[in-house]
Amino acid sequence: MHRIDINRPRAWLAAGVSDFRAATPVSLAYGLFWVGLSLAVTAGAYTMGLWHWLLPLIAGFMFLGPLVAVGSYGISRRLGEGGTPTLGDAFAAWASHPGQLAMMGVMLMIFFMAWIRFALLLFALFFGLHTPDPASLYTALFTTPEGLALLAVGSCIGAVLAFGSFAISVVAIPTLMDRDLTFMEGIEASVKSVARNFRPMLLWAAILTGCTLIGIATFYIGLAVILPVLGHASWHAYEDLVGEEDPRGGHGVG
Repeated sequence: MHRIDINRPRAWLAAGVSDFRAATPVSLAYGLFWVGLSLAVTAGAYTMGLWHWLLPLIAGFMFLGPLVAVGSYGISRRLGEGGTPTLGDAFAAWASHPGQLAMMGVMLMIFFMAWIRFALLLFALFFGLHTPDPASLYTALFTTPEGLALLAVGSCIGAVLAFGSFAISVVAIPTLMDRDLTFMEGIEASVKSVARNFRPMLLWAAILTGCTLIGIATFYIGLAVILPVLGHASWHAYEDLVGEEDPRGGHGVG
């Protein structure tokens, strides 16, 4: 794994913006697909009376975001080859190594389910088993000592779980899409990259989180641009961190 400078995450973000501009129709269409899906899930949760799960579900997006970005990797790879990307390149990226990508999905889902379990436990500890109405709940969350304590503790637990999810996936998922490796080899490469470049990768995790939260705060609409830009940027991060090396420890692409 390559060592990188603390300024590289900013360069990745700039490269992501450049890729988005070079393939705006395709990237935007891919982003809008996920915005539509997010709106549908949110509307479904609300209509089924599961509105109190919206905050943990929205926060849980951080755990599954790396998988969402796979299509953007396909677009960036096509641009890097000098071609003109299509939506086919985006969705075909999922079919490159479906078994190994599915196993990574299972790993990320474990983190997601752990987060949901912690959220349920915290809610019961701070509010009991009774579910108040939406107005009372969100008012209590942001204006009472119990609510603020719940947000603080939940944020700390979520941050730890989210960084663990980030550490095992940030390099693993683009590697598995691009190369013939097992998901465990991808996880090993990802963890090594994060450990070797902890400060820049911590900055990159903060950038990903901050940008995603901005997108969510716009009722998902901003994610139509933010998701593909971050996906393109993550592809360039993978190229920087792995390059032509064999992630299993060799010196060439395996």
